[in-house]
Amino acid sequence: MTKHVFHLGITDEDLRGARLAIIPGDPERVKRIASQLSNPHHLASKREFTSWLGELDGKPVVVCSTGIGGPSTSIAVEELAQLGVGTFLRIGTTGAIQPNIRVGDMIVTMGSVRLDGASSHFAPMEFPAVADFDCTCALVDAARDMGISPYVGVTASSDTFYPGQERYDTHSARVLRKFQGSMKEWQAMGVLNYEMESATLFTMCASQGLKAGCVAGVIVNRTQQEIPDETTMQKAEQQAIDIVIGAARRLV
Repeated sequence: MTKHVFHLGITDEDLRGARLAIIPGDPERVKRIASQLSNPHHLASKREFTSWLGELDGKPVVVCSTGIGGPSTSIAVEELAQLGVGTFLRIGTTGAIQPNIRVGDMIVTMGSVRLDGASSHFAPMEFPAVADFDCTCALVDAARDMGISPYVGVTASSDTFYPGQERYDTHSARVLRKFQGSMKEWQAMGVLNYEMESATLFTMCASQGLKAGCVAGVIVNRTQQEIPDETTMQKAEQQAIDIVIGAARRLV
């Protein structure tokens, strides 16, 4: 019997046995990633979820956007898991918070600070948001094969782009007391960057027998500026895409 899922608008038959998913946040990145696979074709587009299917070394791989943040990411991962996917490789962009990390560098996340809310729907806060070892190694090895030495470490994963990442350039210019000074504290603890999905992804997967990894291209360093350069951003995105495809080839 064909298995349907509600939000993604696809079926297990559409995936042709795919067990690995590449999951960017931005729907516009999906086609760009899928075009680097063999025999790519569009499956569906519903809300923030756009999905394509392609092949790596003759094996099916699905590329599906998650939208921004943990709640929508949890929907995409849940429904892909229902369709038989067991390995998830997130590719995104990020803002670094350590002054030595340059724009264009790559960050592979081993574990995430759970500044989100969605992850607590899968495991208590005592449970760590950790990446799968094999996925992490595959991402690091793929980067090194490209001559890139990625930063590997801890990411602060926030539900919000503005207050949770201690940004004051907002409508109210107000940040809750719990987040005031938080970036300095994360820096002192060696946290590398901010992003918005990995805490949910890692907690969800690690607590349910699924595998997940995350690579992100640095498009801005928060110690220097807030707004990324468009050309630099596209280059960082492409390098991260190349890394995630190299990792997928190792894992598929």
